[in-house]
Amino acid sequence: KKLVRFLITSTMSTLSTESPPFNPRINRGNLSPGPSHSRSHSPSPRSSGEVHSNAVSKYTFEYKSETLEIRNVWAENLEEEMAVIREIIEDNPYVAMDTEFPGVVARPISETYSPDFHYKSLKVNVDLLKIIQLGLSFADEEGNFAKGCPCWQFNFKFDLKGDMFAQDSIDLLVNSGISFQDHATRGIDPLRFGELIMVSGLVLDDRVKWVSFHSGYDYGYMLKLLTTVDLPSDEKSFFETLRLYFPTIYDIKYMTSLCDGHFGGLQKVADDLGCQRIGTEHQAGSDSLLTMTTYFALSRAKFMNGDKIDDSKYKNELYGYGTNHTVRKGTIHAQAQHASSGLTNGDL
Repeated sequence: KKLVRFLITSTMSTLSTESPPFNPRINRGNLSPGPSHSRSHSPSPRSSGEVHSNAVSKYTFEYKSETLEIRNVWAENLEEEMAVIREIIEDNPYVAMDTEFPGVVARPISETYSPDFHYKSLKVNVDLLKIIQLGLSFADEEGNFAKGCPCWQFNFKFDLKGDMFAQDSIDLLVNSGISFQDHATRGIDPLRFGELIMVSGLVLDDRVKWVSFHSGYDYGYMLKLLTTVDLPSDEKSFFETLRLYFPTIYDIKYMTSLCDGHFGGLQKVADDLGCQRIGTEHQAGSDSLLTMTTYFALSRAKFMNGDKIDDSKYKNELYGYGTNHTVRKGTIHAQAQHASSGLTNGDL
């Protein structure tokens, strides 16, 4: 029997005007490890220009005197694009990752401040829900984007008529250009994607460096795609499985916890470091590109050893999970939020 209290279980075919009691992922810059959907303080998407629909085949942008492409992947071109990725990973071993998912719909019935509460929350939601979009961006060891098309945006099958979601998360994605009609009719089968990524050269290889921001839920959905089963029952087993598939990971949010003067969500950290956004915020491709440029800018500003980046202080740590110092910060923040908002705030 699953000890779960459902907060939102909307399977409505039309978007309602009523928001759920809290806003999943509204600010990924808070100190709680929970999944905040937005990386800025504004509910409106930021972009390098107009908001782009993910129904189109690609977007092109001018960046540092080059033309870069964000390519949309649907069921019909999945095999072709994965074949391209198998080639470019050889010379571009840095992979920045971002996901879009349908928010938070459930909480475990357990002590809110128990050591494993945040992992239990992650597990119950990832087990229940489906990924909507995955962005992967590629760069070489100097941080140079792969030439031409450095970014793929994978769009998964998701049907608002039957799949579970949190209303405010869907509203945010719709405003950011996500076409749920296309996700329902031509979205990628997660099982087929899992098969292809297993033989892509992206996983099970410690030479591949995965870069992310505040990414417990992102890796939860990635493991679900790879294993096709529920997440492990406990946090220790989760990290063991994570290390198997992703031997080398860098979480920028954890990195900022080691630095003075850098805090907040991805967009704020990027702005502080002078990193340019390419594309529309809250689409996984644009967010993954910004994740990559932010990682290299922060590494060069704060984590150099001679002329090389020293990853020893942050390698294989996740913000808010495991046994590192950010877990304590997350608990303190949760207690403060509980006192002020009665556990209805989306930052928890």
